[in-house]
Amino acid sequence: MVKLIQTLISGLSLGSIYALIALGYTMVYGIAKMLNFAHGDIIMVGAYAVITTVLTANFPPLVGILVSILVCVVLGVTIEFLAYRPLRQAPPLSVLITAIGVSYFLQNLALLIFGSEQKAFPTIIKLPTIEAAGVYIDGITLITLVVTAAIMVGLTLFINKTRMGKAMRAVSEDKGAAELMGISVNHTITITFAIGSALAAVAALFYGMSYIYIRPTTGSMPGIKAFTAAVFGGIGSIPGAMLGGILMGVIEQLSKTYISTLWSDAIVFGVLVLVLVVKPTGLLGKKISEKV
Repeated sequence: MVKLIQTLISGLSLGSIYALIALGYTMVYGIAKMLNFAHGDIIMVGAYAVITTVLTANFPPLVGILVSILVCVVLGVTIEFLAYRPLRQAPPLSVLITAIGVSYFLQNLALLIFGSEQKAFPTIIKLPTIEAAGVYIDGITLITLVVTAAIMVGLTLFINKTRMGKAMRAVSEDKGAAELMGISVNHTITITFAIGSALAAVAALFYGMSYIYIRPTTGSMPGIKAFTAAVFGGIGSIPGAMLGGILMGVIEQLSKTYISTLWSDAIVFGVLVLVLVVKPTGLLGKKISEKV
């Protein structure tokens, strides 16, 4: 029983990271209807920004966090302007190829600047490990879950209650109609990318604190799995992104512990396929009916 509880806690820790990354994915897709596959690499850049600011330049951790958010927002907005905006009306395959190209560009740029050796992430917050009945709970796990839940609630309220949120929903529904209502589609999508990239900086912070070391390819696999989590929960759904991330982390950890680490990824993707067969829109995704 202790082993099972410890495994579930490890799954929650992993899943909360996936959920945090998936929130950025689903935010951009839900509004702009574009998959930003470079999102994981923006997380990697945010992590390096913290390392450079805190360890190299010797600034306080708070400054490192603020610099990371600023760098990620500027990078995300720049990517949207240069790479994605010209392709809004392009076929999905063209957007996918561009996104993969941006991802490889960021990885190789980081490789040239920081080298191939992994770098230690600084200690931003010191939290104790809680022990109860032989079960250990890392403080980072608890704070990641709390922050992820708070961001999910905050994003939901922002989308549903604020003027910008209403503009985002209008752009998501129909860009042409939104323009006729006086909404700037370009400005709205830029703000969406800025928010998604700020979330990437937050994800970089908690990923770095959980996994300690950062390398140029750090964001690629977590990014892919977080995208899978967003699809699992229902891409475009903010609560779905969190649910998908948590479930995916738990399933992956259970698979590693009780079946095999070699099969864990295959099991996770197998469960995803089963869910999509039963509910193609994901667990919390909504089916959209188009009138002809």
